[in-house]
Amino acid sequence: MRELETERLRLRKLCETDAESMYNNWTSNPNVAKYVTWQTHENIETTKAYLNFVLSKYEKPDTYIWGIERKSDGVLMGVIDVVGYKDGCPVLGYCSGESFWGNGYMTEACKAVVEELFADGYKTILIGAIKENIGSNRVIEKCGFMFEKSIDERMSYCKPEIVTKNYYRIDR
Repeated sequence: MRELETERLRLRKLCETDAESMYNNWTSNPNVAKYVTWQTHENIETTKAYLNFVLSKYEKPDTYIWGIERKSDGVLMGVIDVVGYKDGCPVLGYCSGESFWGNGYMTEACKAVVEELFADGYKTILIGAIKENIGSNRVIEKCGFMFEKSIDERMSYCKPEIVTKNYYRIDR
């Protein structure tokens, strides 16, 4: 996994010193956690445990997990990663702090990651978003993904509620 740069962003590996920024900027925010698979982190220890899990994944060659850092001030705003593989195709996921929403940062990061995955030889990339998450669905469409289907399903193993998820794909 290489570090990536865009006009305004640096996408880099996370490191142990990122826990406080992660907790303060997004993992403790219920508005961020509303549309992702994990629960709001109640304390920084939860974020540190999650970060240690992420850091251990970097040892595997098919791991793609970038911290999204704003180049102008070095602030860690969020993450974008391959959350899994379906039929050999990478599935993207992302989140960022609420104070960074609406500035085009995630669209910029997502476009860079899509290009990187295509450069690494993947022909198809998949992504999904909760239907009610209008902002995320707009990011996905701006990045060139095509809508495939909507499915009512469980949010995640730790969030049992049924939600409507929109699924998209982009092909090289």
